[in-house]
Amino acid sequence: MEHQLISAIEKALGWNGAEELGKNFARGSVTDPALLSRVLTPNRMLDIAMRRSLYRPQFRCLRKGEEVHPAVYYTDSVSPRGQSISMVNMRSLGNLLREGATLILDQANVFDPTMEVTCRALQWWSHERVQVNAYLTTNDAAGFPLHWDDHDVVIIQLAGEKEWEVRGASRKVPMYRDADPNSTPSEEIIWAGVMKTGDVMHIPRGHWHQATRTGSGSGKSLHVTFGITKRTGASWLAWLADWSRQREMFRHDLDRRNRADDSTLAEAAAQLIGERPPQDFLTAYERETTPARHVPFLDIFGPLDSVVCTTHFPPQIEENGATVTVIAAGQKLTLVAKALPALRLLLSGRPVRLEQAAATVGTGVTELAEILVEEELCALLTPELSSGYTGLVTNALS
Repeated sequence: MEHQLISAIEKALGWNGAEELGKNFARGSVTDPALLSRVLTPNRMLDIAMRRSLYRPQFRCLRKGEEVHPAVYYTDSVSPRGQSISMVNMRSLGNLLREGATLILDQANVFDPTMEVTCRALQWWSHERVQVNAYLTTNDAAGFPLHWDDHDVVIIQLAGEKEWEVRGASRKVPMYRDADPNSTPSEEIIWAGVMKTGDVMHIPRGHWHQATRTGSGSGKSLHVTFGITKRTGASWLAWLADWSRQREMFRHDLDRRNRADDSTLAEAAAQLIGERPPQDFLTAYERETTPARHVPFLDIFGPLDSVVCTTHFPPQIEENGATVTVIAAGQKLTLVAKALPALRLLLSGRPVRLEQAAATVGTGVTELAEILVEEELCALLTPELSSGYTGLVTNALS
């Protein structure tokens, strides 16, 4: 899947693929203003907040660096039958923004199709899980104080300006669950300055940073932060612990009095480590990740006319002579080899119009698409989902 925003990020940071992710701090700029507004605008972010029932901490507001109590900008919408739904009070929210505030929408990819598709494209690119948070700041307002993240981030300034300070790590590759709280900021300032519209920044895991508009006067800032969580040696060991449960000796109680059991367990653990190296874990993680959220296809609503692959990671296609195997989203499908051209098309990560595809790879593409939708490797391309690809990812047959 080729996504215009990813190409722009690579060009801005001087990268060629995801190999530099997590290694060094980097900055650059995207020069296409139309691309930035296509990703997200301040008004679109407010529209998302207005039309959905959001809850803290998914949607939060900061003022003067402190979190505003939800009662200030949330209200209960009561139906004629007395049903109460918590909704954002847009009038109150507007007043906060006029005074100067920061709005934070966590996991914007859950609510917005453009953000959903962008995160999926970044996952196919990086082979890691990705989520995006959006930050809208108005006038003279601060954001979070100096902090570090337990994942690598790529930040894109979509509108306005914001002042940043980035420091080095005070503990190498810290983790959310760690042996050290890592609470003392580094004194090393790597970069301090203003992120302007189009600027891109990569901050590796553990680097301290903060952003603010304090002292900037009237104006705005909108940026999105793509959080990319890479797997670690500790992740591999946790995976091995799950595999250990398949063997009886690891399920027995530990005996404090029998030291012979210790050596037996140690030998079995060493054998397990040898049998399932880190590369096996990396492969299994992508293959076994559960299907993504999608609109179910029901033929009573009409025929299947357009689909797109929605797996979190690129499906693996293996040719085996007379057959071809597809492995993705916890599924393993075996199909006849002649389905390969249609499979490559349907699993490309790009939208596919089935009538158009039939003229290229044969009429069997519709039946194959129905199988892939039923197995949740592909999803019905609704108008809303299609909007997430428009102008960013080309049609598979373009």
